[in-house]
Amino acid sequence: MNFVDGEILCIDKPLGWTSFDAVKRLRGSLTRRLGLKKIKVGHAGTLDPLATGVMIVCTGRATKRIDELQAGVKEYVATIALGATTPSYDLETEIDATYPTEHITRELVDEVLAGFHGRIEQVPPAFSACKIGGRRAYDLARKGREVELKPKVLVIDCIELLSFAPTEITVRVVCSKGTYIRALARDIGAALGSGGHLTALRRTRVGDITIDKCLSVQQAAALIDTVEIEMPESTD
Repeated sequence: MNFVDGEILCIDKPLGWTSFDAVKRLRGSLTRRLGLKKIKVGHAGTLDPLATGVMIVCTGRATKRIDELQAGVKEYVATIALGATTPSYDLETEIDATYPTEHITRELVDEVLAGFHGRIEQVPPAFSACKIGGRRAYDLARKGREVELKPKVLVIDCIELLSFAPTEITVRVVCSKGTYIRALARDIGAALGSGGHLTALRRTRVGDITIDKCLSVQQAAALIDTVEIEMPESTD
């Protein structure tokens, strides 16, 4: 493998790691193995620390393909707790309000989910990497500042109910780039008249890359340590 000319590693990001944590771990393995002070390493599509699953890591000149790769359709399996909301729309922050769930039926959930199929408008979470005046929205939100973000047009190709309980549902979502599943959980909860927040998220596909094709971070690091290495004449 030639990591300087460019390779693409598909990893299963573990729970609790930031996307940067995973990139940093693999960059460290590469610099040690190649004997270089630095090498370009980047990822195509950020995953929140509380999410797991497919993350594409590009090395060397393959980093030029990041925009192309992260534009691919994405598939997620998401668990949404109903009857409560949090400021971050997931478990990063504490519950700030509770709502009744007795009225929620499987039929109601199916009806609501159908309304999210196709082109939709979505307001990104305040706890997101969107920029406001050059600053990340999550930096402002974590300081208690009010954050106003404009809605974005997205495409939901498929939204399927996998399991149902009055206080929790699990859905499979196939969607376009830029979709915030946390915001989708918020909007589904609101449409059900109950509130909702994300409690688990797994990205199972990016473009043609599925979770079964991914290595753990440890397996990817071991691959870097043991694979036959090709070095280019120039390392610019």
